[in-house]
Amino acid sequence: MSTPDTTPTATPSSAMVVNCVAYRKNGTRLRDISIEDISEVLKQPDTFVWVGLHEPDSPLLLKLQEEFDLHDLAVEDARCAHQRTKVETYGDSLFIVVQTAQLLGGHIAFGETHIFLGQRYLITIRHGASLSYKPARLTCEKTPDLLALGPSYGLYGVLDFIVDNLLPIVREFREELQTLETDIFSNTLNRDTVRRLYDMQRDLMSLRLAVAPMQDVINQLVRLHPELIPDELRAYFRDVYDHVFRVNESISAMREMLAAAINVNLALVTFGQNEVMKKLAGWAAMLAAPTLITSWYGMNFTHMPELSRPWAYPAIIALVACVVGTIYLWLKRAKWL
Repeated sequence: MSTPDTTPTATPSSAMVVNCVAYRKNGTRLRDISIEDISEVLKQPDTFVWVGLHEPDSPLLLKLQEEFDLHDLAVEDARCAHQRTKVETYGDSLFIVVQTAQLLGGHIAFGETHIFLGQRYLITIRHGASLSYKPARLTCEKTPDLLALGPSYGLYGVLDFIVDNLLPIVREFREELQTLETDIFSNTLNRDTVRRLYDMQRDLMSLRLAVAPMQDVINQLVRLHPELIPDELRAYFRDVYDHVFRVNESISAMREMLAAAINVNLALVTFGQNEVMKKLAGWAAMLAAPTLITSWYGMNFTHMPELSRPWAYPAIIALVACVVGTIYLWLKRAKWL
């Protein structure tokens, strides 16, 4: 969790409040405020408030509900960190849930961000794996002419920040997939490679389930809710939609490539087993010929024609060598050896 802009008064909820800032309608920053001062600031007609929280407890959420007059059902959803990606309308406000992701130790960790958007406020609540939105807020403050359009520009900044953080994850997986493809077609393929292929497919499936519904949410923000999102900002939300669409397409492409890589791996394993079996069968055939011939001379007979001829034993050795050599050449030509 990032450090708050000011050192708030030590209260049970102070560690959960990342930022609480008041802005003027012209987009300039007014000052940092406490949660208790929100209602007083909102009495000024030319202000709006941006609050950022990290895993707040119930008393803090109830205080926010009191300050902003939030809907009971939206507050109840914000209290639980296992919501599906969605956008819901409650009176003149929106409640938005989006999934966030971070790459930790080679695996994807997921979190959630719950967003309340009103005409004069923006509230972001982070749960689980999620970066602080302080950089997004600072970026918005650098363009006060756009921030003057209201809290919806802050919403754009947060959503754009979330989507942009997905791009390095996709890039990292693409690079690792290229490495795994190289290992598949080389002699370094081992159990760890197969396990990583499976882990990547599982992570990409989870990532797709988090990203795909975000397209519908942003598409609604592009087309609907004119009372909260001015027409001047719809182009910005379309840009975020394009980024989400590109991320989703990249994930789908990598999942297909992973499925193909797993099938190729199975085919190569089967091919390698067949090659081993062919070699074993070839050597068994070469051993079978001398075994058959020499087994005749393992019988304890007294009257065998070859016993009275001194050249019989070398002749048998030469015959065995010729038979084995013929089998070897034939198997070599058939590429069994």
